[in-house]
Amino acid sequence: MQSDQRDHQRRPTRRLTCEEVAAALPAIVDGTERADRRIQHHVTTCLRCQAELVHYRKLLRALRQLRTEYLEPAPGVLSGILANLEEAGERGAIRSLLSGKRAAYIGGVAVAATAAGAAGTLVLVSRASNKRKGMRLAG
Repeated sequence: MQSDQRDHQRRPTRRLTCEEVAAALPAIVDGTERADRRIQHHVTTCLRCQAELVHYRKLLRALRQLRTEYLEPAPGVLSGILANLEEAGERGAIRSLLSGKRAAYIGGVAVAATAAGAAGTLVLVSRASNKRKGMRLAG
């Protein structure tokens, strides 16, 4: 049993790659995970991973600062945005009305055409009927 423990202690552990460490750094920096001994050793010996760690720490610090900082918009920006939104809404409403009016116009034209056709048919029928009456009177 002691020889197993010694063999385990003598076996070299696989070295971590920078990519593996870089994948673990965000969770370590924000505190959701802890760095194990191998990651700590790699970061202390690797300048690339040290720079990556500094990058994540700066990023996290900037994000924390944004949470507490309130940025006031420049004068007129907010009113300009609201005016643009209002204009866009009005244009959409006008388009909607026009498309609705277009459908009503087409419907009105169809009704008028049908009425004109019916009136024309009545006129033709009444003329034909008048001609027949006129023939009867003459004959």
